[in-house]
Amino acid sequence: MRDLNVIGKPWPKVDALSKCTGETRYADDLHLPRMLYAKILRSPHAHARIRRIDVSRARAVPGVHAVLTGRDLPTRFGILPVSQDEEALCVEKVRFVGDPVAAVAAVDEWTAEEALRLIEVEYEPLPALLTMEQALAESSVRIHEYGDGPNMHKLVSLEFGDVAEGFAQADYVREDIFFYAGSTHLPLEQHAAVAHYGPDGRLTLWSSTQTPHYVHRALAKVLGLPPHRIRVIATPVGGGFGGKSDPFSHEIVVAKLAMLTGRPVKITLTREEVFYVHRGRHPVLMWIKTGVRRDGTITAMHVRSFLDGGAYGSYGVATTYYTGALQTVTYKIPRYKFEGVRVFTNKPPCGPKRGHGTPQPRFALEVHLDKIAEDLGLDPVEMRRRQIVEAPSLTVNWLRISSCGLRACIDRVVEASGFREKFRRLPFGRGVGFACSAYLSGAGLPIYWNDMPHSGVQIKIDREGGVTVFCGSADIGQGSDSILAYIVAEILGILPEDVRVVTADTDLTPVDLGSYSSRVTVMAGNAAVEAAERLRHLLFRAAAERLDVPEDQLLARGRRIFDRADPDRGLDFAEAAQLAEARFGTLGAVGSYTPPKPLGRYKGAGVGPSPSYSYSACVAQVSVDPETGFVRVEKIWIAHDIGRAINPRLVEGQIHGSVYMGLGEALMEEQTFRSRLGVHTAPSMLDYKSPTTWEMPEVECFLIETDDPHGPFGAKEAGQGPLLPIPPAIANAVYDAVGVRIDELPITPEKVLKGLEDKARGGSGRIGPTSIPSLAWPEPIRVEPPPEWRSLGDLT
Repeated sequence: MRDLNVIGKPWPKVDALSKCTGETRYADDLHLPRMLYAKILRSPHAHARIRRIDVSRARAVPGVHAVLTGRDLPTRFGILPVSQDEEALCVEKVRFVGDPVAAVAAVDEWTAEEALRLIEVEYEPLPALLTMEQALAESSVRIHEYGDGPNMHKLVSLEFGDVAEGFAQADYVREDIFFYAGSTHLPLEQHAAVAHYGPDGRLTLWSSTQTPHYVHRALAKVLGLPPHRIRVIATPVGGGFGGKSDPFSHEIVVAKLAMLTGRPVKITLTREEVFYVHRGRHPVLMWIKTGVRRDGTITAMHVRSFLDGGAYGSYGVATTYYTGALQTVTYKIPRYKFEGVRVFTNKPPCGPKRGHGTPQPRFALEVHLDKIAEDLGLDPVEMRRRQIVEAPSLTVNWLRISSCGLRACIDRVVEASGFREKFRRLPFGRGVGFACSAYLSGAGLPIYWNDMPHSGVQIKIDREGGVTVFCGSADIGQGSDSILAYIVAEILGILPEDVRVVTADTDLTPVDLGSYSSRVTVMAGNAAVEAAERLRHLLFRAAAERLDVPEDQLLARGRRIFDRADPDRGLDFAEAAQLAEARFGTLGAVGSYTPPKPLGRYKGAGVGPSPSYSYSACVAQVSVDPETGFVRVEKIWIAHDIGRAINPRLVEGQIHGSVYMGLGEALMEEQTFRSRLGVHTAPSMLDYKSPTTWEMPEVECFLIETDDPHGPFGAKEAGQGPLLPIPPAIANAVYDAVGVRIDELPITPEKVLKGLEDKARGGSGRIGPTSIPSLAWPEPIRVEPPPEWRSLGDLT
């Protein structure tokens, strides 16, 4: 264990006081002189052609300064290069209820809303395809004219090794079908943006966004402005969870309105609008088939996933691959086949939500493994323990495992919860369930493929010893600004309070690709390490000359640089900074980080590789009322392989947040729409069910440190991975409690009662989908399994 002064300590966040006192200024708090307010007219139809738009009456309203339609912003955009299918305002067709059609800028919101009511839009309704089954069966009605088939956005078929051979070697083969409902992020802060277009022809956009760099790209493309004339500032984000990772139409609209009017323009979406533009969790139907030996050792696995992508691409191509890519990084799977399809439907588009395409298959896999264990009379914990991936190793689909603390995670939660003493032994109505998971610490490839760094950091030291860190990352509440301060303070021997952090401003900070896929701690953190070490080297050289001490004998600690052998012989940090500036000039350094190159060379190999993978194990204890079907989670025990906790207090906060979100998806959260209309049934925080403090159980956390070689100070992700085992652990616990299998989420009281009634009539008590759509899957891309890890040096 390294001797560390800042890392590993429970420091407060650097923005804690400003948030607690209400001084933090979010996007909707911004007020600029002469500011106008924008509103967007949205489609009432799920699918229709736009025949005519008349905005003349709206333009005549006193106080209205500008009105836009799709003809003013015809260039398409999207977060992925392969899915440039969105328009800031629809030009010829709307594809879901809530699609933007026109926009108004006025002196206040009320005037803008009045003008919206006066805009006349003539629609030609088209058949609305609201389910995956409808969309796959209908070839004459197309939501988009591109994709891998009629209404198929992406169709994937991959096989690693000879899966048929693996099933032939199995002693037992089981198939199951699962469904995971779509859900929304429900951030406390709605989407908001403010745009200003100055007399110098420069555009500035303040936005509640997780990806200022990609918003910057979209603005340049759609508005036709040179990128260097655009500045994007990500304001403090009041909750994102992936829902603010896309460039959005409202950001482009306010920018265009500011250019037309010459005045600042602000837009804040209503809560109802946020439900429609959300980019939330994909509803996913899954079929999984696994062959095992009598001791539970996996010989082969075949997974199919059907994703309801909604009306636009968003991150959907990547999400499709993610529903298959990460199954292999938890357990040893020697042969693996994955087939996935993302389907366009006339509903709000889905995208990345905490875990991005991985909670759904993890739910399916962990429940599926419990069923196999029961069928074979095996302990579900030991069955998993025996086939945990080793580190270092390569998975069958060429993913690099650098460290793995899953075995330690399992042991901690099983012991702490008394799982073995409780499993199948608690009285009827009470039960325990177990599940594991893994997640990536940042995506291995950028969205727009290039050889440039994924994250950059600049640090400057002033003459009085003040340190400022510049980084393009966006703190969305996870504490990434604080992580940068802790890392720099540790290396320079100062305290976090001595470090000022400037982030997410495309004019001031180097590029960072954004806050998604749990990438910031590892990627921006490694860049910060590189920059801080370069500065420390300059400080040590100057101090060594003054103190007449070898440079490698110096230590930075407690705002001093001193001789390790004689701590009284040293300099204050500020004095060392002045000496270094006198010796080397203005003190500044840069650092950058690019993750290791993916090893796979097959199509789709770019989704799944990561510098490292985190691991989690969870035990859930529940009580189920057989009279009402109501499920109450009594306690969660969860252990997370964090690599190293930069700040254990923040890690535990992230784990609690993941538990909360996983609990909601397991028991109540679901985006549902009225049949044939495509209208959201619960677009408000009053009607959309999400856990409160009443539902939140006691959570006991265990941090497992494996000191990953690729992370800053050994750190791995903590923001998304701990969510994944929560839903399957709860589902397995419900089965332990009352003997009914709920193979679709959420597990509502109605489903529990239905399962109990079926069991009372002599049925299995299983509730869930019974079939998957018939689809002509293409011949898979066949990939040979990788060689042993000892050959990795030759591969790289």
